[in-house]
Amino acid sequence: MTFLRRSMVLAAILCSCAAWGASPRVGYVYPAGGQQGATVQVLLGGQFLNGVSGVRISGDGARGAIVQYGKPLTNKQLMELRRQVTVLLRARRAGDNGMTLASLLANSEAFVLSKVAPLPDHPLLRNLDSMSLKELEHWVAQYSDIKKRQPNPQIAEMVLVEVAVEPGAAPGWRELRLVTPAGLTNPLNFYVGTLPEIRETEPNDQEASLAPADTPVVLNGQIFPGDRDRFSIRAKAGQKLVMQVNARRLVPYLADAVPGWFQAVLTVYNAAGKEVAFADDYRFDPDPVLLYEIPADGAYTVEIHDALYRGRDDFVYSISVGELPFVTQVYPLGGQSGDKTSVSVIGWNLANKRMTLDTNPGGEWLRRTSLVQNGLLSNTFPYAVGGLPECSQKEPNDTIEKAQTISPPTIVNGVIERPDDVDLFRFKGKAGDRVVAEVCARRLGSPLDSLLRLTDAAGKVLEWNDDHEDKVSGLITHKADSCLSAQLKEDGEYFLQLSDEQHNGGSAYGYRLRVSAPEPDFALRATPSCINVGAGRDAVITVCALRKDGFDGPIELSLKDMPAGFTLSGGRIPAGRESIRLTLRAPRQGPDTPISLSLEGSAEIDGKTVRRDAFPAEDMMQAFLYRHLVPAREMLVSVTNPQKPAPPIGLAQEGPVRVPLGGTAQVVINTPKRPMLQNVRLELSDPPKGISLHYLTIVPDGIQFTLKAETGDVGYADNLIVQTFVELEGQNKNGKPAKKNQRNELGPLPAIPIEIVQP
Repeated sequence: MTFLRRSMVLAAILCSCAAWGASPRVGYVYPAGGQQGATVQVLLGGQFLNGVSGVRISGDGARGAIVQYGKPLTNKQLMELRRQVTVLLRARRAGDNGMTLASLLANSEAFVLSKVAPLPDHPLLRNLDSMSLKELEHWVAQYSDIKKRQPNPQIAEMVLVEVAVEPGAAPGWRELRLVTPAGLTNPLNFYVGTLPEIRETEPNDQEASLAPADTPVVLNGQIFPGDRDRFSIRAKAGQKLVMQVNARRLVPYLADAVPGWFQAVLTVYNAAGKEVAFADDYRFDPDPVLLYEIPADGAYTVEIHDALYRGRDDFVYSISVGELPFVTQVYPLGGQSGDKTSVSVIGWNLANKRMTLDTNPGGEWLRRTSLVQNGLLSNTFPYAVGGLPECSQKEPNDTIEKAQTISPPTIVNGVIERPDDVDLFRFKGKAGDRVVAEVCARRLGSPLDSLLRLTDAAGKVLEWNDDHEDKVSGLITHKADSCLSAQLKEDGEYFLQLSDEQHNGGSAYGYRLRVSAPEPDFALRATPSCINVGAGRDAVITVCALRKDGFDGPIELSLKDMPAGFTLSGGRIPAGRESIRLTLRAPRQGPDTPISLSLEGSAEIDGKTVRRDAFPAEDMMQAFLYRHLVPAREMLVSVTNPQKPAPPIGLAQEGPVRVPLGGTAQVVINTPKRPMLQNVRLELSDPPKGISLHYLTIVPDGIQFTLKAETGDVGYADNLIVQTFVELEGQNKNGKPAKKNQRNELGPLPAIPIEIVQP
């Protein structure tokens, strides 16, 4: 048996990943939405998508089907493409609009199709024959000019998908994933709406290429380097138009661009070409919103571009334009769980000024809702549901003498009503008491950048806080909400002072201030939201513990409502740890279709068992450096290769492997005995500092290796992820052996819990 053949057999024995190589991923979908009752063709760009076979869309009322897949075109193919399209350009310039590219090439005696770089069937070529002369010229400049191309392998493969939206589909956001031989891709946002949608037609950087559109309407497009897109709309005097951009909402973070997202700029011009409105954000949200009352009947131009004039295929946007309901502020910003909570709403094109929030017990504390006005859906806005008694802030309370008296535990609903406004609250405390004060404002859509101070009766600052990180808020990069904790030294009166760090204020600067003793708790986030795992094999999951008010105990993780055969290894977050990597094993007879994964964490807090669901998220990189947990709607498991299940592999011992500080411990992995096990190599994946792996040997029960703890802290606990691989002798193009061997990944072993102990 050749070494290559032995390695392939090894993969069948030890490989714990869904497929060799990286997971399939998508970077954009264009357009990122469709109207009720419409069938639209959308283009997705991604990587490792070869063999794509299906589409999964969350929720009801929308389904998708694969139309076409296209791998990246080579430079030679792009040159051949330009050569062929030149024939079509000449015909259009000569006034021949009826001939197709195929017929022109067939009738051209001088043209010889390239045998070196024949053109494949590709989504980029699907509409060439229907393009106008200007469209063709722009297309050539955009896609076939090698010098202007900015290749990005992460979005180089293309998949054309047809999405059918049922007439009665509920409007709102969905998650769209592709199904590939290696499993599911990460999710992308796709909006099912009620408004008609149009796409840009290039070129439209100098003037709109489409006839003026009636509103309401959704405008869709992509921004390329140096590009600006223009649309013409018809409007009447007195119309209160809302123009809301979705750009960062569609692609939350760009890993290889600064500031880390498409920073859209929106401008409106009148018929004379004069700028009449402009926006490059909405408060702290990078996606701009324009609220503009039309002064006179006529045609207006809506223009969008990137603030830095960057661009590429994943700079996708949609702009909702019309007399749409838009909520700019809500008060209060939430309510007590189980209580009927009516709030006032302010904004544009709102017939109703009040609404009732859903505060039913259960679910997360942070919820979202929207309004329906005249059959149109407003923007969604967040609100909070708390478990403490609530009260309202009352003016005047700007000085210690006029400070408002509160009785913790409580949640105060208030507003920083004007620039340099300060809200003060008085409460009584006892020596030894610990008090927690937490502001929730930015997380609820308020522009408030809170500053919180705790003082004694003499005005001495005992504790203060400006920004407090909340990892749950993955789309908010400025953690502007404050939180402080302090132990009181003596009986007496204490004061909380709340203001805006930027000295701003206004009716929209609402907040919720929690004042109470510590309420130890935790929340869980699990990544990735798509887990691709081979039948009988293991996949790595990361679970993050978002600890609250000093809770630092261990959290036990378990599967919830899962089919038989799925198991976790390393399902425990040790005390004090904020995250852990564990492995999920799929059954040898796995389900044929993706299933929802439910993870639950339980912990003992103040003598009670507290259970919290682990909600799905995507771990996204921003601008080469920063990482964020972006919430997802569902967590799915796709079991691949059910026809070739892996034999069982597991840790020989029960419980954690105890490694003496400065010493070693032996680990045995039970595997089916095969002669080719000697070719397997092991490597720790992101191990804790000071932990290393040595001396892999074959033993009767499988394989054995040594763990060494050179440095660390006694009592430290973690899970080790061990990657398996083999090395093959590579070859150069000339057939001679390469200087470096080719590494073939086989996947992770089940997670190995460890604990550093006294020697």
